Amino acid sequence: MGEVSAPRRAAFGTQADALFRKNLVYQKRNKSQNLFLLITPLVVVALFAYLESKLKEVSAAKSDQEVGATEIKEPVSWPPALYIPSNTSRAVGFNFMPFSDLPSPSCRISGDCPATFLLTGTNRSLVMGMAEQMFPPIENPNDLDGLVLATSFSIPQNYLSDPAFDPNSPLYYLQSKCKANSSIPFPSGQELKCLEGLQLWRNSSSAINKEIYTASDGNKHKEANKFAAAFDFLNTNRANFNVTVITRPSAADSLIASMRYTITRLPRLVNMASNAYLQVLQGPDTKMLFEFMKEVPTIIRIDARIPSHMDFFLRTATVAILLYPITVLASGIVYEKEKNLRIMMKMHGLNDIAYWAISYLYCLIVSLLFIQFYLIAGKFSGLSFFTKNDYSLQSVFFFFHVNWQISFVFLLASLVSTVKTAQVIGSAFMMLVTFLSVFVASRCIESADISSTLIVFVEVFPGFSLYRGVYEFQKYAAFARNGAGFGMGWKNLSDPGNGLTTAMTIILVEWVVMLLLASYFDQVISSGDGKKKSPLFFLQCLKRNQQNLQRNSSQLFPTNDSSDVAQERKKVEQLMREANQASTSHTAICDNIKKIYPGRDGNPPKAAVKGLSLALARSECFGMLGPNGAGKTSFISMMIGLTEPTSGTAYIEGLDITTQMDEVHTCMGVCPQFDLLWDTLTGREHLYFYGRLKNLSGSRLAQAVEDALKEVNLFHGGIADKHSGKYSGGMKRRLSVAISLIGDPKIVYLDEPSTGLDPASRNALWSVVKRAKQNRAILLTTHSMEEAEALCDRLGVFVDGALRCVGNPKELKARYGGYFIFTMTTTQGNDAEVEDMVLKLCRNANKTYHLGGTQKFDLPKHEVRLADIFQLVENAKSRFPVQAWALADTTLEDVFIKVTRQAQAASDE
Repeated sequence: MGEVSAPRRAAFGTQADALFRKNLVYQKRNKSQNLFLLITPLVVVALFAYLESKLKEVSAAKSDQEVGATEIKEPVSWPPALYIPSNTSRAVGFNFMPFSDLPSPSCRISGDCPATFLLTGTNRSLVMGMAEQMFPPIENPNDLDGLVLATSFSIPQNYLSDPAFDPNSPLYYLQSKCKANSSIPFPSGQELKCLEGLQLWRNSSSAINKEIYTASDGNKHKEANKFAAAFDFLNTNRANFNVTVITRPSAADSLIASMRYTITRLPRLVNMASNAYLQVLQGPDTKMLFEFMKEVPTIIRIDARIPSHMDFFLRTATVAILLYPITVLASGIVYEKEKNLRIMMKMHGLNDIAYWAISYLYCLIVSLLFIQFYLIAGKFSGLSFFTKNDYSLQSVFFFFHVNWQISFVFLLASLVSTVKTAQVIGSAFMMLVTFLSVFVASRCIESADISSTLIVFVEVFPGFSLYRGVYEFQKYAAFARNGAGFGMGWKNLSDPGNGLTTAMTIILVEWVVMLLLASYFDQVISSGDGKKKSPLFFLQCLKRNQQNLQRNSSQLFPTNDSSDVAQERKKVEQLMREANQASTSHTAICDNIKKIYPGRDGNPPKAAVKGLSLALARSECFGMLGPNGAGKTSFISMMIGLTEPTSGTAYIEGLDITTQMDEVHTCMGVCPQFDLLWDTLTGREHLYFYGRLKNLSGSRLAQAVEDALKEVNLFHGGIADKHSGKYSGGMKRRLSVAISLIGDPKIVYLDEPSTGLDPASRNALWSVVKRAKQNRAILLTTHSMEEAEALCDRLGVFVDGALRCVGNPKELKARYGGYFIFTMTTTQGNDAEVEDMVLKLCRNANKTYHLGGTQKFDLPKHEVRLADIFQLVENAKSRFPVQAWALADTTLEDVFIKVTRQAQAASDE
């Protein structure tokens, strides 16, 4: 086609303004949902603030009543005991522990692993002799003074009791050999079980250090392998006693636990070594008893503390709350996709960039309001998570999260097509991330056995980086609350172990990646204009090759044109040669356009449109008739940009639909077969929105909306300001027609516009269409022959993918309906006589119907006269009873049926 200036497209700002106004009105109507979204964080913060205040009151009351500020004049005596590893972590032989004297790992299954002590020194014989005296045998079960007591480590409940004598903690006494099921009662009521104390010689202190380090190196080995203690007796001999005690508390032990090691374990170990040395020198009767330990008299007050599980619940709830908007935001975007509203907007000129920009802006505004409500409510609540940490740092982190969340919503919206699916996936994702954060991410972060690289790998899972950030804020808040710091600020980002910077980096990377994936899948899976591109659409060379293949395959379906269709094809060819004149005289020109769907499951390719050539002049209404499945929908879909032609093309105002569809959208209007409307927007708001997309503004827009409402009879009685969801089916159809006509489009596609209308409304709509034909082309599909005859300047019957006839209604009736339809009903015994009389009158009469005594005949007009037909009826009445008879001229419906049958019969042959 020749060079033609494209219609002036609405600028990006105009489109964005139209969409933003529409979204504001739409969200205003959904205020209950939005209000609930914004109130949710306030409710959660209020709940946690209330629980924290109540726990503080209860804890303070309990502290004052039971402990308070207590003067301890006579502290409790603590019988000394060793702290040994639990059975599941006592040292055993593994591949990374190349010592044959260590116990077999099977002892962990049977539950009888010994507590292992390592020994070294310059005088091996003296040291091993001392080892035999460390765990003296029981001579009197009632004499416990000489026993070496031991218990697995446990955190003390308060400062006034020793954890070794917790009734719930097992208590042992160490022996070189234990008898089967040996146990004795202990004064506190606990059962005192025998446990083997295994003493192993090592050649040097450095060997001991290496072995203990290797056993507890969690970065290399998963199994915990802990020794009870080690003794290096150095240069000890009978004249000199010199010993070094080696212990390694677990890295996970708390501060209080470490103090217990210092207070209780080390003195007992030194006493055990000293006793063994004395007994080697002086005999077994010499003992240096270690009876008890106790704190000095003091005044102690236990501060009221919020249990740690409150922090855990707040951290978990924060993650769930911050992921909650995903479901709401995704539902809004997928709703427009499910209802084909985005396609409708695209066909009326909305650009994809404007759509996604405004959708992103809307999601960003809602999400930021949600976050700020949460942070401000937390500040006023007094929760340390909000008050101790820097507000600006929290805002920046959550701003990153909000953008990540929007990109995730866009990705989800590009992959699903229904609101229910989006809601299910969004809710499931929120619960899954919350659950896995608690049981996977938190344990990975807190574990000393997992490297920082692996933790970063875990945080890459969507949502885990959010949990890591919340975890860091909660950790610093807990430190600040306990007087160990001031919460997290910008300067703390460089602290060792602070993972917030890494978390924000992961969020930013995932934000960009998911936006790119959302854009890709939106075009490959479900584009806004309904077309699905090839997964390799960005490789232009492959795309061109594919188009060439498609053009070659389209030649598989030749068409046999009738005379009028052939004339239309020649007309199109002539117009294509006169490109410049064609663009000004005809609004639409279809040049041998074809649509072939590829074969699947062994079936051959299906030709939906077999090379259609058609020219629509300005101010012309062209009616397309055809049975269901004829290919009308496929043709319309290509013309409005929902699907791409297999070969051929069409020009709208000189614009090629295969390469300039975005410009074509600006000069066309569409009334789809099914009404695509927002239920909560009024008819007037619909027209204002689509008018702005058509570049109308100010008084022109207001006047166009008023005129459109009046033309379709939606102006009076407040109908224009009612929600379209409350409209009847006929009112929705009239509104859809008004939308298609607003903005003075150059071509309008009306797909069965009068469906569901009462006779009065249908006639009024016909008047609107007749007036709308001025200076624009209209392509109308309908199953109503009355509507086609009343509105269309030309008609085309479309059957089996091809145009079978073209012309105005009178021409078609004359060409395909040059006969009278004669019907007569008599008794069944006279059927043959009636047929004989008709054939004598008209030798080429064709009987088209026979049921009971009723027969119908087609009588060519050029072979009979009306007077002869009336005479036949009179003769019949004189010879036999005639119950009824009728004579009718050919209707458009008869033409349609005849052409359809002929086409189907030809295709069957």
